[in-house]
Amino acid sequence: MDSNKLLEESKSGNIESFNKLFTELRPKLKAYLFRITANRDDTEDYTQEVFINAFQNIKSFRGEASLKTWIFTIATNLCLKELKHRKKWYEDTMQRSRKLAHRETDYLKALDYANQYAPKGTYEIKEHIDYCFTCTTKMLSIEEQVALILKDVFLFKVAEVAKIMEKSAGTIKHLLYEGRNKMMEIFDDQCRLISKKGVCNQCSELNGKFNPKQDSREKLMKIKFVKENDKKSKSRLYALRTKLIQAIDPLGGEGTDLHEVFLKIATKANEAG
Repeated sequence: MDSNKLLEESKSGNIESFNKLFTELRPKLKAYLFRITANRDDTEDYTQEVFINAFQNIKSFRGEASLKTWIFTIATNLCLKELKHRKKWYEDTMQRSRKLAHRETDYLKALDYANQYAPKGTYEIKEHIDYCFTCTTKMLSIEEQVALILKDVFLFKVAEVAKIMEKSAGTIKHLLYEGRNKMMEIFDDQCRLISKKGVCNQCSELNGKFNPKQDSREKLMKIKFVKENDKKSKSRLYALRTKLIQAIDPLGGEGTDLHEVFLKIATKANEAG
């Protein structure tokens, strides 16, 4: 059925028509909410809350922006409200989570179990880089995080991000500038894929653990931003990294069950202080 017809019926109170419109946007919306919350349960709860809120207010939708932008605005307002008091992650959260997992071995057992028995427990380096990207964004302020993910991962224009976040374009540009610089600096300091001084070597270490027959370095060198790290600027490496992230569904990849355990460990380590 034509989307305009579905919209008219939705405004008349037809929830089935609205559900058809919402279903088309749901995968991207859930991926966005997961990247912000880093929690599958929160993602499901927020998605349902956005659906209810959007349906209750669909009569107010005037078409001044796309329906996608309007629904992402509702989702963003919810995230900013619910997460504004959640503390940022420490820059060494990955190292803290590793120590926690080795100290409390039930976490290691949970990782091994997910890898061996979960439907999506395969260790894939590209997906792990995506997981690390999610973790690194947690080290930004919530507003920097939202602006960066909307613009650099979901490819909204600056004007659209400004509308979604209800801020001026100048403010959005500032948030993007600060957020990107922090992401580049944290990644450069942490990741051994691109910096010899980095302290985090999870990609190679875990690939060796979960794929012992593979040459982890050989697999890493197939990834463009790793292969070119000696030749490119930090901003170019960041652009290559986000291009990789854009192509990954954080909730649908082959390693999502494994990464859910990683995120729980990292969240616990961060909460422990």
